Amino acid sequence: MQNRKFFLDESDIPKQWYNLAADLPTPMQPPLGPDGKPVTPEMLAPVFPMNLIEQEVSTKRWIDIPEEVLDILYRWRPSPLRRAVYLERFLKTPAKIYFKDESVSPAGSHKPNTAVPQAWYNKQFGIKRITTETGAGQWGTALSLACNLMGLECKVFMVRISFDQKPFRKMIMGVWGANCVASPSTETQAGRDILAQMPDTPGSLGIAISEAIEAAVTDKTGQTRYALGSVLNHVLLHQTIIGLEAKKQLKIAGEKLPDIVIGCAGGGSNFAGLAFPFVYDKINGAKMEIYPVEPESCPKMTKGPFVYDHGDTAGMTPLLPMHSLGHTFIPEPIHAGGLRYHGMAPLVSQAVVEGLCTPKAYGQMKCYEAAMTWAKTEGTICAPETSHAIACVIDEAVKAKDEGKEKVILFNYSGHGLMDLVGYDKYLSGQLSDYALPDSDVKKFQSSFANFPKPEVKKTGKW
Repeated sequence: MQNRKFFLDESDIPKQWYNLAADLPTPMQPPLGPDGKPVTPEMLAPVFPMNLIEQEVSTKRWIDIPEEVLDILYRWRPSPLRRAVYLERFLKTPAKIYFKDESVSPAGSHKPNTAVPQAWYNKQFGIKRITTETGAGQWGTALSLACNLMGLECKVFMVRISFDQKPFRKMIMGVWGANCVASPSTETQAGRDILAQMPDTPGSLGIAISEAIEAAVTDKTGQTRYALGSVLNHVLLHQTIIGLEAKKQLKIAGEKLPDIVIGCAGGGSNFAGLAFPFVYDKINGAKMEIYPVEPESCPKMTKGPFVYDHGDTAGMTPLLPMHSLGHTFIPEPIHAGGLRYHGMAPLVSQAVVEGLCTPKAYGQMKCYEAAMTWAKTEGTICAPETSHAIACVIDEAVKAKDEGKEKVILFNYSGHGLMDLVGYDKYLSGQLSDYALPDSDVKKFQSSFANFPKPEVKKTGKW
């Protein structure tokens, strides 16, 4: 009999996070201020507590996880590694498909892996209130949970289209004590300015980030800070607990290293969380393919250039070295709201530039088709974001069958889709369609970063 579930004892939970910045062949390029000079930690202090800023700029390979954080993570960690034997049988593939099941967290996704430490570090610093943005609502629910556990106030600006499409996410945030509003809102100057220009906008993560940062830095009490659910180095750092656990579990399953690692990628956190510990192996000679998967409607890695750009629409963040479609870009309102972001995490972008990761883009219809196949074989309903990873997994498993090769495929099941059934209903009733961002639109939005400094590109070509 094939084992389908691989568990770690609680004593085997990783005690440190892995920081890819320590091992990238080309060192990370710094974020820049309005004057084009590198941002100092002190310049970030109005936005983040200094203990998280220290992690953001760290180049240490290993960073200890505080015992108090581990005590909270034990609620659902270590998460299971599962083998998708029913999908394998359906595809008649010789490939072995493993997935890290991050849907078992209280919020139903990988997001609490960083929400908990971010809330904890803020509380240690004396912060009373945290503001944030959320796309599909998974990050907003996760931070609401974490703030509730820590006794902190939480304000969430939720992208308007997802606010309308996914009302139950707002309800969950309310259960955990958070205040969730649709973005753009009338509560910030950034929101009011956008509404004056585009009153019917579906919103974007860039706009919601602008509102959340403004709400934090304009608090005259000094007791509010901002928290981000993806993109930044310290966020990706916290998520590496996923891949570190997966490494141990693959050994239990009798595997050495995977041949293929896959994760959907919006801002980069769940992909990096699984993939970065394996990128380390690839840097050190392991042969494997690592695929971040994005939507064709928001193809920052597959069509966007590697540039310096703002992480938000209003230009309140520093300039970050990343793949970007332009900070003024407003993505189409696809149901994978967590992937509707104009840029990619600098660490992921650098790994792509180095050739360590190879991005792929998929259309909405193929992803929903993959999600339906998954539901009919493995039985669970995945988040629309996760369906992008599954679509790539299916392609690679079919390719393995065509080649007659037994490959080990590992992907991150980043969240369940039980709050996303409206999208499934629209797919089943024929109301959804594909949208691939045309090249003309890619060029149009590049004007927003045309005058910014340009990052250096030193691709080694080794991989």
